[in-house]
Amino acid sequence: VQLQASGGGWVQAGGSLRLSCAASELPFTRLHVAWFRQAPGEEREFVAASHLTTRTTIYDDSVKGRFTISRDSAKNRMYLQMNNLKPEDTALYYCAADSHWADIKTVGRVAYWGQGTQVTVSS
Repeated sequence: VQLQASGGGWVQAGGSLRLSCAASELPFTRLHVAWFRQAPGEEREFVAASHLTTRTTIYDDSVKGRFTISRDSAKNRMYLQMNNLKPEDTALYYCAADSHWADIKTVGRVAYWGQGTQVTVSS
């Protein structure tokens, strides 16, 4: 499975961005999906995930109420809508997917990764 993330950019604090991720070779309808991020000098961290059947969504506390993960099965894409962005949200954002829900929040266990898209939020 190859994932391609896009939609990053520069935005002022309080602004919004929508990240997109496309999958090839395997439909997102057969995978749990997630977003992670990695700030300079920091470890990659979990941001949000969506269950493939129940569509249950989970978020890191730092983004709850501001970010929304979603998917469009017809387009085989997943999204991360980011509102009220803060400078501390600046990072390289990665889309990810896995067939096991128990592994979806763990960097070392997630099977499929996109290449990352940069989000920069200025104060």
